[in-house]
Amino acid sequence: MVCEKDQLVQKVCELYAQISSLESLKTSKDVNMLFTQLVLTCMPPSLIDVTKLCMKVQETRSKLIRLCGEAEGHLETHFSTILASYTNPLHHLNVFPYYSNYLNLGQLEFDILTKHCSEHVPSNVAFVGSGPLPLTSIVFASSHLTTACFHNYDIDPSANAMAVRLVSSDPDLSRRMLFHTADIMDVTDALRDYDVVFLAALVGMDKDEKVRVVDHLAKYMAPGAILMVRSAHGARAFLYPVVDPCDLRGFDVLSVFHPTDEVINSVVIARKVRTTKHTGDNPLAPTKVPNKFLDFEMFDPLLNHVNLMEEIDIEEQLS
Repeated sequence: MVCEKDQLVQKVCELYAQISSLESLKTSKDVNMLFTQLVLTCMPPSLIDVTKLCMKVQETRSKLIRLCGEAEGHLETHFSTILASYTNPLHHLNVFPYYSNYLNLGQLEFDILTKHCSEHVPSNVAFVGSGPLPLTSIVFASSHLTTACFHNYDIDPSANAMAVRLVSSDPDLSRRMLFHTADIMDVTDALRDYDVVFLAALVGMDKDEKVRVVDHLAKYMAPGAILMVRSAHGARAFLYPVVDPCDLRGFDVLSVFHPTDEVINSVVIARKVRTTKHTGDNPLAPTKVPNKFLDFEMFDPLLNHVNLMEEIDIEEQLS
């Protein structure tokens, strides 16, 4: 069992102690320094399996993920405020220090989506947990799905108000990007309208919360619609919740991608099951998974491809 004696785990626990002792997680020099150290510690490829951590470290990880989520929210609010001070905020997105990561992640997700949506181009997309700085929707609407409508859901009305200010000066995106203040668990019939639903990494901060959200989406999404879920792998699971493919009940898991470059999040793509004699009308039918998962070493947006690192049998992933 992996425990505190592991050098990586020890470093993460030390950083957690420092982060948890901060008076505030609002953007500041000290906050930026500690979270930068944390990300750099967790970024290198690692074989660590967070499910095998001892209970004490498991609890620390859960608390750390919540602190990361809170700090990320403050960071996005901070830079959304800065961007809103410009006449054309979308012309200055590169002031956000991690904008290039969103560009790379967006390209990766678009390539994955294109591979599995070759029959038609999605025209109606939802992003759950869009926040005050909805960069994924902006990147997709601007560069990839340039005629699609994007419905952004967030439970925080102030986050949506800030996000609206970023796109309001753009005649195209202000028309195609819509913002809804709602708990996604209260959204039902509207979910059937979307070809693709993105689920942000920090929607559902632990396994039980994530499973409840996924089950709700499985109940109301249209058969054949695509679900894009952000997860984490290796030491990066100290930063974000892990989505186990087996937890995607009611969906056929198509692929799981684990980048090892500066793109932190793994990407899981799944398709809502179609009603068959086997599934009947049960939206939470057992998950169908592919025979192989692909682990990708890195994604290069300039070359528009990913370099294959290894193939792992699904049985190994689920054992």
